[in-house]
Amino acid sequence: CEAQGGPPAVWRRSSRPWLSLGKCSFRIFFFFLEARMVKETGFYDMLGVKPSATPDELKKAYRKLALKYHPDKNPTEGEKFKQISQAYEVLSDAQKREVYDRGGEKAIKEGGTGGGGGFSSPMDIFDMFFGGGRMHRERKGKNLVHQLIVSLDELYNGATRKLIIQKNVICDRCQGRGGRRGAVETCPSCRGSGMQVRLRQIGPGLVQQISSICGGCQGQGQRISHRDRCKACGARKIVRQKKMLEVHIDKGMKDGQKIVFHGEGDQEPGLEPGDIIIVLDQKAHPVFTRQGENLFMTMDLQLVEALCGFQRPIQTMDNRTLLITSHPGDLIRPGERKCVLNEGMPLYRRPFDKGCLIILFSVVFPPENFVPLGKLKELEHYLPAREEPKEVEDMDDDLYFYADLEDCEPPCTRRYFEELDEEDYHPGGGIQCQTS
Repeated sequence: CEAQGGPPAVWRRSSRPWLSLGKCSFRIFFFFLEARMVKETGFYDMLGVKPSATPDELKKAYRKLALKYHPDKNPTEGEKFKQISQAYEVLSDAQKREVYDRGGEKAIKEGGTGGGGGFSSPMDIFDMFFGGGRMHRERKGKNLVHQLIVSLDELYNGATRKLIIQKNVICDRCQGRGGRRGAVETCPSCRGSGMQVRLRQIGPGLVQQISSICGGCQGQGQRISHRDRCKACGARKIVRQKKMLEVHIDKGMKDGQKIVFHGEGDQEPGLEPGDIIIVLDQKAHPVFTRQGENLFMTMDLQLVEALCGFQRPIQTMDNRTLLITSHPGDLIRPGERKCVLNEGMPLYRRPFDKGCLIILFSVVFPPENFVPLGKLKELEHYLPAREEPKEVEDMDDDLYFYADLEDCEPPCTRRYFEELDEEDYHPGGGIQCQTS
């Protein structure tokens, strides 16, 4: 071919390379063109891939769609799952894929692979792909979630609370059969599958298969005559029952923490019982606030206590009394925080270790004129010396303006501006001064 058409560099520079090819090159060109053409793309469209998809791309597409449309996850998409599995069964086999590309689905059904035209079970394909049994494990019922309001004292000391709940349990009288022994029969309408399949013609030679829940057994696959139904459960196989749970609240548990009772949820024949999940909801405490493992509280001090020391008793949540002491000379400033070690919340599952008790101090100043004017000089004698204000150089005393402090009342100031007449207010220059 190279002798007929010239060197490969000439071919690439030509705007119409096929004109320079010989008879041999034309045969090779049309051979590869025919190999890339497929008669049908239905199976490829079902998996959402192109006819040129690699085996890894086919496997990735099937995995995604099979998990999405599996009957355990989408009971109404059984037919879709079957079609996806059949498409992957053909396209994942190199020999079957070649037959399908040349003759379409008709060639596969006519046994073009030499091994018959039947398809394998969709579940077998799924189990073979995922290693078997991934989606066929025993299903589990729904979990029941209850909220339990607890106090901070209960989280600090631990407690046991009794909770009465209602749940579904399998009927003891019929043992979950719904009627007497032997009275349960397979539904003739769906033959025990719980689903009815009907065909609808949508065009010449085109038939659509539609699956729906069986109306005769309501999807149960079984039915019981009225005279044989269990009187206790009315053929529902389950009854409502009250159960008392003892909820143990351990020391150091937190707001929002979950306590799980495994297997105590609703029961249903053929399903593993779900769990009961208790979620703790802490209500506010009048004194303490919890942040992690620490407890916070506020304490108001008089000015004399902040300056000269104090002793204050605090009642803990385990009925002990802490005597908070500040020695004379230890100054407590407004907004200052002090902590008491090992008096915070107990650590979860380590109840002998605790966080810190952090106290936020607020200093309350005495009222006005609490000391006669004659005693102020004496009080000032014991306080730190005043800091002399800096004087501005080269300024006469006559140029000072004395300003007295008044209580600030923003609402009064706002009303003053609201009462101004429109003629006294100029948007561009603020308030206009009256001139004589």
